[in-house]
Amino acid sequence: MRGPVAPPQVPLSASRAEVFADLVQDSVERLERRWPQLAEVDFLILEVPRLTAEDEAWGADTVPLGGTIPARDDTPARVVVYRRPVEIRTKGRDERAALVHDVVVEQVAEVLGITPETVDPRYGDADGEE
Repeated sequence: MRGPVAPPQVPLSASRAEVFADLVQDSVERLERRWPQLAEVDFLILEVPRLTAEDEAWGADTVPLGGTIPARDDTPARVVVYRRPVEIRTKGRDERAALVHDVVVEQVAEVLGITPETVDPRYGDADGEE
């Protein structure tokens, strides 16, 4: 039998990157209900963070999981989530979804200038799913 094991619309055929993007999108949608101004923020997923001269001291425990890029002129603020560092630190989908949400909440808090607990009162709670 030749051909794909599952049709494209079945989740089995989704790549790890697509599944990760769905986790980020789910988290963003949850936060946008509470913070409508997030519609003006771009959310990006990069494989890994870029190493700059000031980051040369990164170790296994210090690789960033996310970051922000402030708004400038005509460019909106951006929240970045780094896929590979998040994946490496998690074992299953539920654990990954929780960490992705925490990273998104932390970066949104940075953009909005408030605490992560203000962005999402369930921040850090592994059972924080709606």
